[in-house]
Amino acid sequence: MSAFIYVLMIGLWGFSWIAIKWQGGSVATEVSIFYRFALAALLMFIFGKVFNQLQQTKLSQHKFFALQGLCLFCCNFLAFYSATHYIASGLTAVVMATAPIFNALHGRLFFKTPTTANFWLGVIVGLSGIGLLFGADLMATDWSMDVLLGLVYALMGTWCFSIGNMISIRNTRDNIKPYTATSYGMVYGCLALLLIIYLRGLPFTIDLSTQYLGSLVYLAIPATVMGFTLYLILVDRIGANSASYVLLITPIVALVVSSVFESYHWTVYSSIGLSLVIAGNLMARRIKPLWRMKPRALAKAV
Repeated sequence: MSAFIYVLMIGLWGFSWIAIKWQGGSVATEVSIFYRFALAALLMFIFGKVFNQLQQTKLSQHKFFALQGLCLFCCNFLAFYSATHYIASGLTAVVMATAPIFNALHGRLFFKTPTTANFWLGVIVGLSGIGLLFGADLMATDWSMDVLLGLVYALMGTWCFSIGNMISIRNTRDNIKPYTATSYGMVYGCLALLLIIYLRGLPFTIDLSTQYLGSLVYLAIPATVMGFTLYLILVDRIGANSASYVLLITPIVALVVSSVFESYHWTVYSSIGLSLVIAGNLMARRIKPLWRMKPRALAKAV
C-alpha cells in the first residue's frame, strides 16, 4: 500500500508545480492560495462527516492544528508561489527535494533522532547538486537577482514544509489521525491567509480563464485534498524522513512538465545537478556507513 501511495503522489505533486505557475497573473498570490485551501477545506470536512473520518478533538490540541496549518497551508505556499514568479516551476520542485535533509535536522533538534556520517555526506552532495542547477542559471543571466530570489523563496517554503512535518508527528503522537489534523490545519491556514489579505488590502478578484480555474481545481482537489492526506498518512506510517523521499522523484516529473510548458532547457549542469540532489538524499538515508559496504552493495545503495 505504501508503494502505491508513493507512485500516486509522485504524479499528483509532480504536475502541481506547473499548476502553481498558472495561478500567477491578475489574482493576488495570497487570494489564489486562499481560494485553493478554502475549497479543499470545505471538501475535507464534507467527506470527513460523510465517511466519519473526523475525530473529536480537545481545545488544547487546536493550537498545534493552527501551527500545522500556518506552516503547511499558508507560509510555505506563500513562499512557493512567490518562487515560481522568478524561476521555473520545476526548479522550485527540485529545491523542495531537500525536504528530507530539513526533516533529518529538525528531527534531531525536536525528537533527538540521531544522524549518521552518511547523512552529512548526503547533505554535501545534495547541496552541490542545488549549486549546479542554480549556478548554471545564474551564470547564464549574469547573476540575476530574480534567480536568487526564487532560490531563497523556495528554500523558505521547504523549511516551513519541514516544520509542518514535525508538528504532524507531534499530532500523531497525540493520537490525532492525519485526516483530522489536515482538515483543521487547512481551516487555520485559511484564517491566517484572510488576515494577511485584510492587512494588505487585497481585493477578492477571480480569473475566469480555463487555465486559472482548471489549475485551481487541480490544486485544491488532487494536489491538496488527496496529496496532503496521503502524504501525512505516509508520515504516520513510516516517519517524516522516509515519507519525504517521495519528493526525490517529483522534481523529475516537474522538470519534464516544465520543459514542455515553460520551455525549460535541460543542460549538462542541470542533469548532473538533479542527479546529485537525488543521490545526496539517498546517501543521507543510509544507516550503514558507505565506506564499510562492499562494492556491490555500495553500487545498489547509490
